[in-house]
Amino acid sequence: MPKTIAICNQKGGTGKTTTAVNLSAALSDSGKKVLLVDMDPQGNATSGIGVNKNEIKSSIYDVLIQKSSISEVLIPTNYPNLSLAPCNINLTGAEIELVGVLSRETRLKKALDTIKTQYDFIFIDSPPSLGLLTLNTLVAADTILIPIQCEFYALEGVGGLLNTIHLVKDGLNAMLEIEGVLLTMADFRTNLTNEVIKEIKEFFKEKVYSTIIPRNVRLSEAPSFGKPIHVYDPTSVGAVKYKELAQEMLKVSGIVVNT
Repeated sequence: MPKTIAICNQKGGTGKTTTAVNLSAALSDSGKKVLLVDMDPQGNATSGIGVNKNEIKSSIYDVLIQKSSISEVLIPTNYPNLSLAPCNINLTGAEIELVGVLSRETRLKKALDTIKTQYDFIFIDSPPSLGLLTLNTLVAADTILIPIQCEFYALEGVGGLLNTIHLVKDGLNAMLEIEGVLLTMADFRTNLTNEVIKEIKEFFKEKVYSTIIPRNVRLSEAPSFGKPIHVYDPTSVGAVKYKELAQEMLKVSGIVVNT
């Protein structure tokens, strides 16, 4: 069955977009049909996959505000099996424009429902906030993947996100569950990283992925070249770890892994 996964954390700098781009690319490279939806007004997922935001004629903004068909805004990427619902600067005003719109929380869900069966996975890169764009993301999603940086304030803000998830489950999307928690930017040379990993595992228990994404210079460089890490530097530790994460996700989903 196709699965829609929101990649979400209201705290910025957790590796959310890095995960959205590289996990999507890794799964598509394994032969799965994947759609990446950029719901962050910054549009970093769009540029990170190699699409020029300034040259986009229509975007996810048109789907949310103008009620355009999502199939009209989808564009292919340079990578087999991976499509993109892009974002540009227009999305910046969508948060305000949605306030007075009828069924404002379900606009994205209704759009994705028309094409969902065409994909194995749909990943939604959400903004680092808990506004209407993120709410649309959570209503449209089957599950949520939470990236958490291995730093001192790792759990700061997570309580607010979990509360929002509960509210969405109560009123708008009763089936929403946590897909998994991904530890990112780990530096195993420090005691702090190991302490944070222990704390997160105690809090989220079996929901924490075994794969941990380390700090990696090549991962930081790849977006500026508009390439996922497995293309920019396939031998880097970042590429290896996101491939491992993709395989772990497939196994948890009960999907045969192509090696």
